Amino acid sequence: MVILLMGVTGSGKTTVGKLLAEKLAWTFLDADDFHPPENREKMHRAIPLTDADRLPWLTAIHDELLRRAAQNEDVVLACSALRQSYRELLSGNLQVALVYLRGTTEQLHRNLATRAHHFAGESLVPSQLATLEEPTSHVLIEDIARSPKQIVANICARLNLC
Repeated sequence: MVILLMGVTGSGKTTVGKLLAEKLAWTFLDADDFHPPENREKMHRAIPLTDADRLPWLTAIHDELLRRAAQNEDVVLACSALRQSYRELLSGNLQVALVYLRGTTEQLHRNLATRAHHFAGESLVPSQLATLEEPTSHVLIEDIARSPKQIVANICARLNLC
């Protein structure tokens, strides 16, 4: 099984994902680790990624998820997955539980102000919000105003995992 934690930059995907994976004793994957250097440089310079930039990145993530599923490995994936088409690509031939970490623009900026050493900064929030297609079905929606530990506990309870 894959738990896909999605949301815009600053929503806490990595923080929540690491805590959730630790609690479940599952593998944690951060989609940011799959970006090629060109994508990282664009984001660092506050240049929004295009679908052409994202396709090889999403394909690489999906390939890794398929590889791990073939080994019966459960995974928590932190990935922006902003559009429905991205989520469909990522979940192809996999059992995926989608969790949307949703917050206000103010919450996102507040979270990003405390984050250090990351290539994606506050300047990407407007373009990511413009790209975002909020999921409306088959999704758990978690409010990022809650603490990461509260979010993890709620995900576990709602998915009957702990």
